[in-house]
Amino acid sequence: MIRAWRYEGSEPGRTAVDLQELGDAVGHEGSLVWIDAANVGDDERAELERQLDIPPSAVQAVMNPYERTKLLRFRDVFHVAIHDCELRDQELESREIDVVIGPGWVLTVRHPTQGGQPIDLDLIERRFEMQRSEHDATDEGLLLWALFDAIVDRYFDVTDGIDDCLDSIEDTVFSDHAPAGIPHDAFTLRRVLQEFRRAAAPLREVLNAIDRSEVPYVQDEALVHFRDLYDRVLRVVDLIESQRDLLTGLLEAQLAIISNRTNDVMKRMTSWGALLLGSTLIAGIYGMNFRHMPELGWQLGYPFALGSMALLTVVGYLWFKKKNWL
Repeated sequence: MIRAWRYEGSEPGRTAVDLQELGDAVGHEGSLVWIDAANVGDDERAELERQLDIPPSAVQAVMNPYERTKLLRFRDVFHVAIHDCELRDQELESREIDVVIGPGWVLTVRHPTQGGQPIDLDLIERRFEMQRSEHDATDEGLLLWALFDAIVDRYFDVTDGIDDCLDSIEDTVFSDHAPAGIPHDAFTLRRVLQEFRRAAAPLREVLNAIDRSEVPYVQDEALVHFRDLYDRVLRVVDLIESQRDLLTGLLEAQLAIISNRTNDVMKRMTSWGALLLGSTLIAGIYGMNFRHMPELGWQLGYPFALGSMALLTVVGYLWFKKKNWL
């Protein structure tokens, strides 16, 4: 499905543009055409390539849903691959959005996903309209900023969800009835953090390139907003690193707890073994089959041996109890 809208100068609102008329709609001074494509078929792809005169190499990059976040130039158009992320059921849903910027037009291509809530195009349009009215200008950079800004907002939503997962894992690790092994959620979350960082961190390089004016379609009015966006992306990356450190600390704490529990079990087993050792020693000595042994003919020898065993066991039990080994 392909939809297109045309923005005229500083006039509010937009008008719909038919796909067959894209070639005539673009290229007018002071106007901007936004084309949004989702689940593009071969016929629609060929029509976009023809109407917008997109280089075949750029079309091939746009149609690949597995590109990393990056900025590339193809002749007089620029291709930006960015990932929209969402956390669902402790799993990261990453959707690639490809953006192609040309003279007087912006093409966004949204690839099909497994599910989840796709990015809100109306929100992007409202932010773009707000900046148009504020700067009294319509250029490709403001629309690109509105898209990036909405995506980075969703990055912060993902970090909030990861914080909730970390709190749940922390409660599990330090609870009185914590599992004996490492929680499975910890390994799932570590994979989520790795995938999330792979999607968000390269965006810094893209914003750096835009700030260096490597994309001529981004004017000075939009560059100010991109610099603020760069700071927000740095905050996202810092949050990811902090969360990775916290998760590593929780895993180390869980291993320490498991080690302490093992030590407690070994102390109890050692204590009981030591208690039985004294009685076993006495029984072993008096159980030797020698004819001439002290106390063999003693009338109180048997009660004395049993009493010694009991006394040694009680004394040992009280001593180990005092040491908190039992």
